[in-house]
Amino acid sequence: MRKILAFFFLATLFLVACGKSEDEMKRMSKMEKARKDSIYRAAFKIAVMPTMDCLPLFYAKEKGYFDSLGVDVRLPMYYAQMDCDTALTGGAVEGAITDLVRGERLAKKGTPLNYEIATNTYWQLVANHRARVRTVAQLSDKIIAITRLSATDRLAAMAIDSAKPKEEVYRVQINSVKVRLDMIHNNLLDAAFFTEPQATAARIGTAQAPAKNPVLADSRKMGVTWGVFAFRTKAMEEKNRREQLEKLLKAYNRACDSINKNGVRHYADIIKKYCQVDDRVIQSLPSLKYPKAQPPKTADIIKAKQE
Repeated sequence: MRKILAFFFLATLFLVACGKSEDEMKRMSKMEKARKDSIYRAAFKIAVMPTMDCLPLFYAKEKGYFDSLGVDVRLPMYYAQMDCDTALTGGAVEGAITDLVRGERLAKKGTPLNYEIATNTYWQLVANHRARVRTVAQLSDKIIAITRLSATDRLAAMAIDSAKPKEEVYRVQINSVKVRLDMIHNNLLDAAFFTEPQATAARIGTAQAPAKNPVLADSRKMGVTWGVFAFRTKAMEEKNRREQLEKLLKAYNRACDSINKNGVRHYADIIKKYCQVDDRVIQSLPSLKYPKAQPPKTADIIKAKQE
């Protein structure tokens, strides 16, 4: 009987100890989560997309430039420009890759922005070769993909107004660059706007179905330079955020120097990791130059404001 009582006594002690251990683990888990959340909130966050205009940030992150300057930079990835904008306006990030058309609209709606970096972004309207169109004028009764109230929406309007197709051109909103590219490759769209490297991927088709898809319009020939990294003005008024930004700009400029010296193909591993394209696309990329951080030209901002 004593042995049985002793057994139950020890078992009770064991269960109590386990209970305390489990409670302690939960408490420590909450503390650790709170610590990580605090660190993340203090970090300098920039919403990025899997596009070549973000390459200097990707390279600076991979090379440790931010760490060497003592700034914790996070690069949350999004596949749609509108999702980047939502993160920016909601205060989830301090900055984001965007365009001046979107940026001016966000400012008008109550989120003033600082345009600290004008990027080398350009947009191409790439047609599916099966649509059998070679010019914008031939897009009558065709479907093209854009993002509403953005540079691609404005560029589409400019190109269509200039070419004057006989019938209506249907602009549909496909926000995800990944989905948009897949739809071109699977012959579900007649044409779509892309930046690099998706523009190259759209032009050459897939490894399984190579193609020579024509470019119908190019923003560089339309006289606009609208790509930017924008930062919330309110956040930049804080001393520590401004200091973080200054360090980020130093790292960005250093990355631009390296990329311009070696060429984009030298960074194939980084491009594959962040932009999710294969060697075939990377080898087909055009030569890209990255200007150091500077604000966009006033003329480009004025043009972006025009409805």
